[in-house]
Amino acid sequence: MTDLADLEVQVLKGVGASLAQRLAKLGIVSLQDLLFHLPHRYEDRTRVRPIGSLNVGDTAVVEGQVLVCEMVLGRRRSLQVTIRDDTGFLVLRFFHFNAAQKRHLEESTRIRCFGEIRPGRAGLEFYHPEYELEPKPLGAPGTETLTPVYPLTEGIQQPRLRTLCYQALDWLQRYPVREWLPDWLLQQYQLPPINDALRLVHVPPASANTVQLMDGQHPAQQRLVMEELLAHHLSLLHLRQQVRSMRALPLKRPGPLAEAFLEQLPFTLTGAQRRVADEIATDLGQPLPMLRLVQGDVGSGKTVIAALASLQAVHSGAQVALMAPTEILAEQHWQNFQQWFAPLGIEMAWLSGKVKGRTRQSTLAAIEGGQAQVIIGTHAIFQDDVRFDRLALAIIDEQHRFGVHQRLALRDKGHAGGLVPHQLIMTATPIPRTLAMSAYADLDTSVIDELPPGRKPIETIAVPDSRRAEILQRVRSACSEGRQAYWVCTLIEESETLQAQAAEAAALELAAALPELTVGLVHGRLKAAEKADIMARFKAGAVDVLVATTVIEVGVDVPDASLIIIENPERLGLAQLHQLRGRVGRGHAASFCVLLFHPPLSQNGKARLQVLRDSQDGFTIAEKDLEIRGPGEVLGTRQTGLLQFRIAEFERDQGWIEEIREQAPKLMDDAVRVEALIRRWLGDRVRYGDV
Repeated sequence: MTDLADLEVQVLKGVGASLAQRLAKLGIVSLQDLLFHLPHRYEDRTRVRPIGSLNVGDTAVVEGQVLVCEMVLGRRRSLQVTIRDDTGFLVLRFFHFNAAQKRHLEESTRIRCFGEIRPGRAGLEFYHPEYELEPKPLGAPGTETLTPVYPLTEGIQQPRLRTLCYQALDWLQRYPVREWLPDWLLQQYQLPPINDALRLVHVPPASANTVQLMDGQHPAQQRLVMEELLAHHLSLLHLRQQVRSMRALPLKRPGPLAEAFLEQLPFTLTGAQRRVADEIATDLGQPLPMLRLVQGDVGSGKTVIAALASLQAVHSGAQVALMAPTEILAEQHWQNFQQWFAPLGIEMAWLSGKVKGRTRQSTLAAIEGGQAQVIIGTHAIFQDDVRFDRLALAIIDEQHRFGVHQRLALRDKGHAGGLVPHQLIMTATPIPRTLAMSAYADLDTSVIDELPPGRKPIETIAVPDSRRAEILQRVRSACSEGRQAYWVCTLIEESETLQAQAAEAAALELAAALPELTVGLVHGRLKAAEKADIMARFKAGAVDVLVATTVIEVGVDVPDASLIIIENPERLGLAQLHQLRGRVGRGHAASFCVLLFHPPLSQNGKARLQVLRDSQDGFTIAEKDLEIRGPGEVLGTRQTGLLQFRIAEFERDQGWIEEIREQAPKLMDDAVRVEALIRRWLGDRVRYGDV
């Protein structure tokens, strides 16, 4: 039987090597890929609008006669086509056109076109509208349906993609795609068959419920949503199954070594820390690789948990690699671990992209020779020339800044003697439960849901930047009483250069306004040694005000800092603002966070800042962040390779997550079905634990 997954798109009329290459950029290689390249929205083109009723910004269908078609020379050459109906005139402007197009758009030709109204030099204009010449009257059979809008790539327009999908549907009549959902699942959720669902979403019939279709709630769409979310979940369960089929070194509990470590700490562990530490210790004692995510709010004490896990590996004669996403966070871990582990006689190594030459060579030799027991660094740890002697535990901090592939790459580093390392993933960015179930289905989860005693709540206030002078006075007052302050600069652009310039300007302004105070500056473009020096001086109290970009979001611990001012907080996500706020409130003094916003704020902006004022709970804030910004922003772009859905939308469809989590394990014994579903929806986007 012919399988559409085996038929390449070149079998379609009009698809040559060049178009096939462009389609491949969209992940479309076979006819099945094309059928599963689904509309991300629909447009209602079933009603013609009079030209005289249009306003700038309207998206509409208009119909009229061509009055004139001429080539116009300006800054850019364009084809200008003026059309009219009984109510007015409209210009169609094409910057990309050919002689045949100009010939077809001759005077008196009847035209129906669709586009967005823009202001232009000749009045209202459509830029590059889709159009049809001498069209059938609307209301004729086949013209009452919604028009699908597909994700595109350069060199492919909507009409071309629609035509190809229509052709693919003809093939579907002859060669239906395989139904991979079992009958019991289809019946339980009353889902339509896969082929019916595909036909309906590509060409909705006039009888289809248009409100449901526009909202993504039509049963045919939800049937595909369910299968897509299931495929993503199965891919992570499959990854977990692959890793758990490997062997890991069972690590002995460190006993006296752990006791010596805990005795030197100036605090005792909370109940939550002890519970999570015990969950990890139990996992590490198994011959199966641990896969555990530890979530804890800002200041909950995850680093101590990581240190206890590291001692278990060291006690068993093995190595630990701890990786953090930024130099500052990695350096903070380095300082803490050195302070804790040096008295215990544990050998450590530091590795980042800035470690060069002989120092790097000697560090690599110590890692490969096994002299370095605990290795701390940035993503430089996964580089090819880094070879471990006996890596038994990989600890990854702030996992959402990395991706699943990078996590696998670090795991591969320990693949010696048939053993793979245990993995401990930590994050101070609380992840909403439904999102964690979807994005981290391959991991067990532990939550440190208790803050150390003595952590004071932080009072958060929102102030317009017109009151900047008052805030400067507040900084002066706090510092005169022996406390310290952060001043955080943000920009819309993710450019380190521009962020550095904004921070430099703010530092100069503060130094001029507060001449009696010492102002320090730290940003992403400083050399590691400069950053470390400024942070050390701030920690020692030699700097009163630290001006910084968001590089201080995680990992910086200065107990005397009790005031943080965040400029333009409306530009950041709630979770990131919560992280920044967590830089204060670490000592005994009452602490404050000032959100210095630039008015006017949108309703959404006001609601977001109010959430921060009302709550100190990272999980509550993360749930709100998910509602407002969606999963890609909450997790970070690198993690969301797994969440680039074709038809599912996380916020709209998260009701399926709980159901899928319950049903997916029942399918895992059917390897053919699981592999087919993953291949259909994810293609080659995820490595399934192969080494």
